[in-house]
Amino acid sequence: MSAHEGYKLRGARLWDIRAIRRLEIAIFPRDAYSYFDLSLLFLLPRMVNLKVVAPDGSLAGFVSGMRSRQHGWIITLGVDQAHQRQGLGRWLLSEAEDRLKKSTVRLTVRHSNTPAITLYRHTGYRIVMHKPG
Repeated sequence: MSAHEGYKLRGARLWDIRAIRRLEIAIFPRDAYSYFDLSLLFLLPRMVNLKVVAPDGSLAGFVSGMRSRQHGWIITLGVDQAHQRQGLGRWLLSEAEDRLKKSTVRLTVRHSNTPAITLYRHTGYRIVMHKPG
């Protein structure tokens, strides 16, 4: 039995924006990206946008990353609360890293987001800078 049985990894597209926005609001109420910001993730070059579709067809998770000359950048990653603790965040992160094709990948995370920090530490990320606030 697969750890992700019934879930499907797909490329996210602009027409997914409403579901992605709802997910962003649910997960990041203080920091959710606006529709405009989310649309840029689909319109700018060098972007990697992936989603996990739940067995019932709903959006279970989303990640967006960008390739620059020096490194990759995870812009946002989130998993719906109903689908957390099943390895979907790790799956999305791993797939995004592979598709970014960079030896260094960076991201930002609020110091209060303990589940995300735990995921990132377990997947080899380390703190290189801390901004107060």
